[in-house]
Amino acid sequence: MRFEQLDVWKRACRLSCDVYKELKNCRDYGLRDQMTRAAVSIPSNIAEGEERESNAESARFLYFAKGSSGELITQIYIAIEIGVIDKQIGMTLIKEAKEISAMLASLIIIRKGCVREESTDYKST
Repeated sequence: MRFEQLDVWKRACRLSCDVYKELKNCRDYGLRDQMTRAAVSIPSNIAEGEERESNAESARFLYFAKGSSGELITQIYIAIEIGVIDKQIGMTLIKEAKEISAMLASLIIIRKGCVREESTDYKST
């Protein structure tokens, strides 16, 4: 599957754009730079991992994306507290970042081959 087809990649790209739009007038250039880098890192690492040769390498980059999601969540909380982002908008961004993080966790499990199905003995009649 191409990374462009992954819902998690699509949502991460949208989140990245939303963060950029929300911070377009932010004069705290350090925080703005950190937040936009973390936001862009999420879909970028998903894409890079999916372009790798093995599931193990893919999982490695998905972990990076998940880490960037946590970094972004932290920075949004800080931005809310210091008045850079409106609380309601910030909480919406945090909710989306947490959902993306959960999606990444599920994809990591799939890539690592840890998904197991209960074997069912079918008896022919």
